[in-house]
Amino acid sequence: MPSEPTTRLRHVDPARRRGRVYRGYAAFAAGPVGRAFSTKVAWKLDPHLLKLTRGRFGMAFPLPTALLETRGARSGAPRTNALIYFHDGAKVTIIASKLGLDHHPAWYHNLRKNPDVAFGGIPMRAEVVEDRTERHRLWALADRVYPPYEAYRRDAALADREIPIVQLTER
Repeated sequence: MPSEPTTRLRHVDPARRRGRVYRGYAAFAAGPVGRAFSTKVAWKLDPHLLKLTRGRFGMAFPLPTALLETRGARSGAPRTNALIYFHDGAKVTIIASKLGLDHHPAWYHNLRKNPDVAFGGIPMRAEVVEDRTERHRLWALADRVYPPYEAYRRDAALADREIPIVQLTER
């Protein structure tokens, strides 16, 4: 299933300070226009752009994104989604936020059923973080990388959904 890695996954340090352009784009992406664009256009174009540019450019630029390749939970068919990520030591962390909507993204169900995935073309194993203390620590890091996650958590909580955190380790 994993595609051939074209470049190593860019290391994303959640402690690094983000510039004005980055923070401005994140704020735009979390607003009503950005959210509408994301749900109607970007999610369809991003996988193609990231493949075409070997992971260097996507609709979410300058946010750190890479392609997650999973197998469909029911069909077994290959699925590809562009996701924001960051590193936690040797692990890569991804968030199943789906903009804080009332249901989990399909890719989350896929990796629960088939945890062997590829991220940025690198074969990895997915594990959902269940421990409350660890989740709290990872949310603090995630909010530094993408501040709108805080609003997504609030929206999801109103819909009685807890947003999953997934960590990926190289196989």
